[in-house]
Amino acid sequence: MSGGGRGSAWGPANERRAQRRRVEPGDGGGAAKMESVALVAPVTALEFAGDVLLAGTGPEVAAFRLSGAGPAVAAGRRIVLRETSVQGLRAEPGPAGGAAVRVVAFGGRWLAVLAVRRGGGARLAACGGGAARELGARVWEARWAAGGRLALALGGGAVALYEWRGGGRWLRRASCGGAGALRCAVLAGTGWERLALAAGTAAGAVVVWRAAAAETPRRRLLGHRGAVLALCYAAPRGLLASASEDRSVRLWAVGALGGGPGERDGSCLLVCYGHGARVAAVALRGPCPVSAGEDSACLEWDGGGGVRRARRGHRGALRALALRPAGGCLATGGDDGGVRLWRPRRAVSDGAPVAVALRAPGRPRAVLLVGPRRVLALDEEGGLAECEVPAGRWVPVLPPAAVGPRGLLAAAPLPGGAEAFCALAGGDGRLLVVVLGHAGTTTKLRLFEGAVHGLSWATRPGLPSDTAALLASGPNGEMLWLDVTHRPGQAPCVWLMGRYLLPPCKQRWHTCAAFLPQGGLLVCGDRRGSLLLFPCSSSPELAAGSTGIADGSASPANEDSGSELELSYLLQKEGLPIETPLSVLFGLHGKTGVTSVTCHGGYIYSTGRDGCYRQLRLQDQKLEVLQKHRPCKGLQWLEELRFTPGGDLLVLGFHADNFVVWSSRTGENLHCIPCGGGHRSWSYCSSPSAEAFAFVKCGDVMLCHRQPEPCEQQVLLSSLHGREITCVQRLGTVEVPGHTALNVFVTGSEDTTACVLALSEHSRAAVPLTRLSDHISSVRALALARPAGPSAKGSSTLLFSAGGRAQIECYRLLCAADLASESAVACQVTHVASHRLDEHWERKKNRHKLVKVDPETRYMSLSVIPGTSSEHLPTPWEFLAAACSDGSVRRHLLCSAATDGSVTFWDITNPIKDAVDALHQGEGEMQPLALGTPLLTVMAHSCGVNSLHIHQTPEGPYLVASGSDDGSIHVCLLEVALGEGTAGTCLCVLERVARPCAHAAHVTGIRVLQPDLLLSASVDQRLTLWRRGPGGLDMLSTTFFHVPDLAELDCWEVTEAGGELSYCCVLCGQGLEVLRGTCPPEPPPLEAPQ
Repeated sequence: MSGGGRGSAWGPANERRAQRRRVEPGDGGGAAKMESVALVAPVTALEFAGDVLLAGTGPEVAAFRLSGAGPAVAAGRRIVLRETSVQGLRAEPGPAGGAAVRVVAFGGRWLAVLAVRRGGGARLAACGGGAARELGARVWEARWAAGGRLALALGGGAVALYEWRGGGRWLRRASCGGAGALRCAVLAGTGWERLALAAGTAAGAVVVWRAAAAETPRRRLLGHRGAVLALCYAAPRGLLASASEDRSVRLWAVGALGGGPGERDGSCLLVCYGHGARVAAVALRGPCPVSAGEDSACLEWDGGGGVRRARRGHRGALRALALRPAGGCLATGGDDGGVRLWRPRRAVSDGAPVAVALRAPGRPRAVLLVGPRRVLALDEEGGLAECEVPAGRWVPVLPPAAVGPRGLLAAAPLPGGAEAFCALAGGDGRLLVVVLGHAGTTTKLRLFEGAVHGLSWATRPGLPSDTAALLASGPNGEMLWLDVTHRPGQAPCVWLMGRYLLPPCKQRWHTCAAFLPQGGLLVCGDRRGSLLLFPCSSSPELAAGSTGIADGSASPANEDSGSELELSYLLQKEGLPIETPLSVLFGLHGKTGVTSVTCHGGYIYSTGRDGCYRQLRLQDQKLEVLQKHRPCKGLQWLEELRFTPGGDLLVLGFHADNFVVWSSRTGENLHCIPCGGGHRSWSYCSSPSAEAFAFVKCGDVMLCHRQPEPCEQQVLLSSLHGREITCVQRLGTVEVPGHTALNVFVTGSEDTTACVLALSEHSRAAVPLTRLSDHISSVRALALARPAGPSAKGSSTLLFSAGGRAQIECYRLLCAADLASESAVACQVTHVASHRLDEHWERKKNRHKLVKVDPETRYMSLSVIPGTSSEHLPTPWEFLAAACSDGSVRRHLLCSAATDGSVTFWDITNPIKDAVDALHQGEGEMQPLALGTPLLTVMAHSCGVNSLHIHQTPEGPYLVASGSDDGSIHVCLLEVALGEGTAGTCLCVLERVARPCAHAAHVTGIRVLQPDLLLSASVDQRLTLWRRGPGGLDMLSTTFFHVPDLAELDCWEVTEAGGELSYCCVLCGQGLEVLRGTCPPEPPPLEAPQ
């Protein structure tokens, strides 16, 4: 690992079984190979075969059955290729009513033919002997030819006709010259005489040959400025689409590729630019191309080269694209391991939604939607008007100057939807409450001596259906809680229920509020970004005494009666006790304010203009933050969360000057409306019948209105990470009644997130449980501490994650069975702590004028030091060891490995003791400790160390195994000797064993399973089991795994039903794979000499 080192904490050994089966010298046979039991890999191929969608993920093909307008369901999965990934799937054309469809799968030098059965039972079956065939040359493209044979485009520019049945044999073969290095290919024609090949080259040209005359290219199509990565040919229209590294898609008029009457000159008809990265796949829908790129976008183009429809939702680069001829379905897959099915919408709108000006009277100050077709507008003079949207007519509700300038507007619907409460407040402290539809029934109050700064309705559990709770904030942080009751034919009755005081700050008013279902508590968010918890237990005496104060009548009151009412209300208010917060989370959402507070599923959710929403819970009448979520990149203003009945979480907010409704399930924008930004007055309303968005712009009220549409996107395989997985740790196994045991893992990635996921060996698929998005750079290392055994609430673990920008995050994870969820497992996350080495830099003033020292320091490895106790301290502590990219060791580290091939050992007894004393004395913030002089340095390798593991033998000594960039493995046996008197700890090397060239590439994972059994993994995609004996390391078995760019592995033991011991390991890199193998059997006893 360039630029860094590896570290591992060394302490008391974990308790192992007393009975261990040892592998004796000479027992090389009988060692079972590791077998793959689950795999998550990039999706590199997609194909529709009738009513079945096939997806190539690694060496496997997954099938999904389509059922009309209903959701697609998984129909099976099968390993079809060896030592390579499926790069293409091609279904045999034929009648739609057949019992089975043959599909050829190819990748690298391998090829296999499958039968996709349409009936019940197994969906995938092997054809032609069942085994994949190695052809000796790379297969770029395959096409079904006459007689059920295969036409192949091979590496080196060769075209061949192949008979796959029987033992497999070549029928015809020709080499196409004069093209250069190929990057993709497409075939046309069925017979050899008309068979044609179009290939994309690394030089950016598309070259066309005929198989019968393949010595020289027939045509060259020039125009791309980068390598051509994908081609698609539509024979009926004579169109060829190409996608390139230059981020463009081109459409060519080529006619018949094989020559003949339909041949054309190959002119370029269309050039499409719109992708932000390389374009990896292209298809044709009629005369228009559809493309998928590494910018995670699938773009559908129109006839003029513009984007007709953009589809986003994947977390990583797209690699595969398929169109269903019947039904218009579209499927996408990519590096995130996800597969998504996109169904056509009833009507595709061109461009952004159109906003219609409603021609509001006066100059509108605030706008509010009360249902999709009812718009309220408050003008600058204080008048209120309602617009009847179908007719486009404005109806006055309150006359001008009703509340004066600087007015506030809030509404709450009543049951049935025909009526609603509307509250207005102004700069003079007055409050007006009116029932829409009964404009003459208005209650007028004077709440404060100064202006009303905040006004909002809140849902309170247990209230009658005709009553709603209203909160108003005034000068000096005073907030009032009012209950408003609707009385048909009369003015609303207002009950004064509570009086509260907000903490001092510059902008001292509330912005949102919610009553907790637990009862007796109120959560408020203020303009300073703080969350406040208040008691709200109202006594019957207080409510009875408040009834007559704001008891208006059906007719407007005269000025004298109004003045007496306002004075009486102010006097009654002063008689109420003022409540202070029980709990304050000051500045939780920064200085820009809290925008909403929502209660759902026993948790509290808050949003803010800092681009994050937070999940909280109530603990001993205190607010506790569990987790911070950042929904998507660029969404810097979150306004509200909405939980749908289908289990989706919709995030309402603003991306630049666009209003966005973002789906957490699909990861895409459901709506994107340009409105000028969230600083202007706006309102959004959705219902089963319609959706509407209103906003104030250019002195008028603008309205976007549309009919709701069914969800276009279905997630068939969940996305994990958008970039390479850099680290993995196993949390444990969760037993779910009625299901097989599920393994739970946590992974870290270059995409700055960590993901907790459940992986089933039965379905071989992974389901994300939760994502941790607190890191601002890549997550490079994970460590677990304090694993707890199963309990009634689940299994609890303390997780540490570290990575770029020298950042460490700590979480507590609680995993338990949950039959109501999709994965049957639920994971509750509590964010415990956070640390960055450059935290002091963020607090510096004028830091833009200073030069930051080493801004790119990152943690490369992390370990929890076992055997350290802090029980006598007021707060439990964990001691961490971390290795940094700048070559230094921070925190507390015993064994470290570096890029020079050395393994160094340190005595950390005194540093830990000093740290505990400092914590006990409370001497302020904990700082990294100096370790002094190392005890021992072993030059184990000739270059950098990528993997390190320590294992204590039953006899006491420690085994230290390491793997290097040069492919070698080194194992040393160390004995710890405790000195007497002033003598310190000594390390003695008892044995050293090395295996040069153990792998053909970097060894990035190594584990000591038993004192005489090791497991190593390398970038060469080989997992090797070794036996350690007196003579060195002997290879027991080697298994090919399907995760490219291996980053790390983790291992654990499993006891089978019969008591047999087996080992499992999980590997991460460009994907995730779990393998299982049995322990090597005991050798036969030696015969006694005769």
